[in-house]
Amino acid sequence: MTKNEKRFEKVHSEKMSFMDTVEIFRDIQTGVCYMWRSGGNSGGLTALLGPDGRPVIQH
Repeated sequence: MTKNEKRFEKVHSEKMSFMDTVEIFRDIQTGVCYMWRSGGNSGGLTALLGPDGRPVIQH
């Protein structure tokens, strides 16, 4: 991966309220999806899991 290549791409963004946002990012190399939830001055990141408890992978 070169210096200018992006590792992650945003595949979904959704406003929950005035300051709260949920975004889904995909790791281009592995295909694993991650959910980022931000609200005000805080946020959290976690792997997006399917109904079987395994990480969601999109190629």
